[in-house]
Amino acid sequence: MKMMMRHLKSTALAAVAAVSITAPALSHAADTIKVGVLHSLSGTMAISETTLKDTVLMLVDEQNKKGGLLGKKLEAVVVDPASNWPLFAEKARELISKEKVDVVFGCWTSVSRKSVLPVFEELNSILFYPVQYEGEESSKNVFYTGAAPNQQAVPAVDYLMNDLKVKRWVLAGTDYVYPRTTNKILEAYLKAKGVKDEDIMINYTPFGHSDWQSIVADIKKFGSAGKKTAVVSTINGDANVPFYKELGNQGISAEEIPVVAFSVGEEELSGIDTKPLVGHLAAWNYFMSVDSAANSDFIQSWHKFIKSDERVTNDPMEAHYIGFNMWVKAVEKAGTTDPAAVQEALIGVAVPNLSGGYAAMMPNHHISKPVLIGEIQEDGQFAVVWETPGTVVGDAWSDYLPGSKDLIADWRKPLSCGNYNVKTGKCSGQNF
Repeated sequence: MKMMMRHLKSTALAAVAAVSITAPALSHAADTIKVGVLHSLSGTMAISETTLKDTVLMLVDEQNKKGGLLGKKLEAVVVDPASNWPLFAEKARELISKEKVDVVFGCWTSVSRKSVLPVFEELNSILFYPVQYEGEESSKNVFYTGAAPNQQAVPAVDYLMNDLKVKRWVLAGTDYVYPRTTNKILEAYLKAKGVKDEDIMINYTPFGHSDWQSIVADIKKFGSAGKKTAVVSTINGDANVPFYKELGNQGISAEEIPVVAFSVGEEELSGIDTKPLVGHLAAWNYFMSVDSAANSDFIQSWHKFIKSDERVTNDPMEAHYIGFNMWVKAVEKAGTTDPAAVQEALIGVAVPNLSGGYAAMMPNHHISKPVLIGEIQEDGQFAVVWETPGTVVGDAWSDYLPGSKDLIADWRKPLSCGNYNVKTGKCSGQNF
């Protein structure tokens, strides 16, 4: 059954195209269609999330210029959960119950997503989540447009191992669910590849951590053992600024100990001196430097909307671009904004990405994405040094964890399950 699922993934675009949907023909009688925006505009995550709020506002504005949706104007409703994880749940409930939004685009950290998940399931609303995450989840109410580990973390490790011949590994992350689960997957993957315990160093720091002197010194010492060493970074938010500054202070070059980051993009680099960081890496599914007509148009639209030619674009912005266009297409397909109908209509929807290809929504509520590895340049942009030959379908459940390798997610009827165990033939519930 697991082998059959792998075959399904390789032919997923053809499979989802055959899905037929029956949905109500009429939308509810509201004056506008409300779009919720649930991103931190203050606190430690504002450095990353504020831009995503602006991205959704731009997409709403552009859709309204096209005539709206189902004959109605879209109205963005913005709240600020302020990097406060319990507040995310409160603000989500406010958007759905009080503001009566039809969809929500939001969250960055996995702890914020975990906080709101019960609210979306209780109230049967829809969340588009635009950021790379640790996997190990599939909910009928969440559509994951960011990367799963097999679309970012695992390919990045393969690149370091195969192309840069890395033998020692520092797994450095912020202390919460995404870095810990991702590093659990990567540790199991590295050991399966023959890496020994003494060649893996794991370190966690709190959100907003600023004193990196001793930790960077430890990394430097770990890398002095005569084996090629790399840092795999799941450090999130504004802690990245002092981390990268300390790397420069201690003279750690990309040639000596390369860092590949999963949460550092153009937006995070725009506020720091990148000259000491040239050559360090990031793994994403999109870079602003991608050469395509779709990307050029998007950048032009962004600069016009934000009224600044200096503002950068980044991967989570593309994820919102994809997710928003998928939602619009699904609403048009269903003829309603009713969440249950839109949830069904979304499976099989395909829209352009910004790299010149297409993204498709799979039955596990993850999308197909190319994987790109970029090298930091002096101007804060990334030069792509490696990419997959095509798109990769996101895995909801890791093949490298004992509790997950027998699980699949498929929200099409009749299965309609987020964690179906192919060995027991049972669904464990909607999600974990």
